[in-house]
Amino acid sequence: MKLRLGIIGAGDAWESRYLRVLRVLADRFQVQAMYEPVAERAKLSAEEIGADAQVGFRAMCRRSDIDAVLILSNSWLGHFPILAACEYGKAVYLGSRVHLTLPQFEVVRQAIASAGAAFMAELPHRYASATLRLKELLATRLGEPQLIFCHRRLSRFLKRNGSPITPPQPIVKFDLVELVDWCRFVVGRYPAAVKSVVHVRDDAPLHADYMMMSLDFSPPSQSGGGPIAQVSCGRYIPESWTEAIAYRPPPDMQISCRQGIAFLDLPATLVWFDEAGRHQELLEHERPVDERMLLQFHRAVTSLVQRIDDLDALYQVLKIVQEAVDCHCTAEQRAAQILGNTSQNGPLSGT
Repeated sequence: MKLRLGIIGAGDAWESRYLRVLRVLADRFQVQAMYEPVAERAKLSAEEIGADAQVGFRAMCRRSDIDAVLILSNSWLGHFPILAACEYGKAVYLGSRVHLTLPQFEVVRQAIASAGAAFMAELPHRYASATLRLKELLATRLGEPQLIFCHRRLSRFLKRNGSPITPPQPIVKFDLVELVDWCRFVVGRYPAAVKSVVHVRDDAPLHADYMMMSLDFSPPSQSGGGPIAQVSCGRYIPESWTEAIAYRPPPDMQISCRQGIAFLDLPATLVWFDEAGRHQELLEHERPVDERMLLQFHRAVTSLVQRIDDLDALYQVLKIVQEAVDCHCTAEQRAAQILGNTSQNGPLSGT
């Protein structure tokens, strides 16, 4: 069965990621229409794939020749395209660059549950070849995880005058959501306890440039003794220092297990050690991550069974990270976040 798609907010990753994948999977998907807040960009993107340029996202969701909607980039639209898709019974694929607030997620969960539509969040770390192979090794060779370390080092965006940009959200928040979800997926359960540490720059007092979270995955039946993950993310290197940003990058994940240790570099490199020594696996021959995710979405929609596991998991992880962020927020910072959310996404339903 070929799914007929409407695309909302193709964004700057359209050319480098989605256009190529949709052409490869032309036997599974057919793009019918595209909507972008900038009409001319929607027209150009639609011409590339032989689709219609739509003037409004609600009009797109209303079309009878569309089965599912792909929402691929962040914009002032916030969660409203998802609500429109639910209203007209369309399945939803949410791109990893679309960042929703916790109140928005609460509204979306209710809408999707009421509509009975399929939903899938784009979580590339889960579907990477190295992650899937690691899950196999945990079950066969490496044993239960004990310690997990993930650190993401990013550039600090600068204005032209050299002063730091202050975005409406804590600048490491959504990067941490992806890393926490990755650890949760590898361990197979949610953390029972969370601790966090934040660093705030003197020249940007409203926003943290580094945050570390310690996640205790001990089972509810025991206090301590279970896997612990240390997850951190920072934007502390100026964007112009390109050589420093790329210098000796840490592995995307380091995981110590009962019978060995492994180092992952996404999407397809896995090096692991056990009593027999070193084992290196290059999984580049596997299907690319973007293809895996869209094929999973195709299966979710065509199975006719509502699939909202990703929505519930992402909501729980966002809630964990948001609570950790709130622990370090002053009243002034919370006010700045609320004002930023309102100006970026419009008035929020459910707040």
